[in-house]
Amino acid sequence: MLRSLFSRKKKQQEVTILAPLTGVVVPLSEVPDPVFAQQVVGDGVAIDPTEGVLVSPVDGKVTHLFPTHHAIALTSDSGLEILMHIGIDTVKLKGKGFTPFVAVGDQVKAGDKLIEFQLETIRQAGCATVTPVVITNGDVVAEKQVVAPPNVHAGQEPLMNVVVKGGTA
Repeated sequence: MLRSLFSRKKKQQEVTILAPLTGVVVPLSEVPDPVFAQQVVGDGVAIDPTEGVLVSPVDGKVTHLFPTHHAIALTSDSGLEILMHIGIDTVKLKGKGFTPFVAVGDQVKAGDKLIEFQLETIRQAGCATVTPVVITNGDVVAEKQVVAPPNVHAGQEPLMNVVVKGGTA
């Protein structure tokens, strides 16, 4: 009994990451950017959006919002660091067509609106709309499984199930 009371090990925790966008699920390997396709930034999946609203896939905190509002990073309550990059090469839009609803440091719940964006503005600029959703701190991941159906609705369907490694208290 004392051993379990004073144990420093945490149990592994399973986390469901919800779809942050409504659209078609695309394997990361098919994203037209080698940094994402080759998992240089992290492992995950992508969504080609059919609607221009990005919502939080988890309960957590906004840890980074790019000045051009085309990408955002969250840290989930379980410690997962999740990067969502709206479109490919969209940094060149310099914020045009992107409206953030959160700021760095904000606490968010799964399903909270993070960013609205104009799909047509992205397309007219010659950018792909496919949006990578990656876990950037893969060292804390014991297991990851994409569980999404081919088409997902923002904040409604599970996108990935992730088992976070146990650590020390």
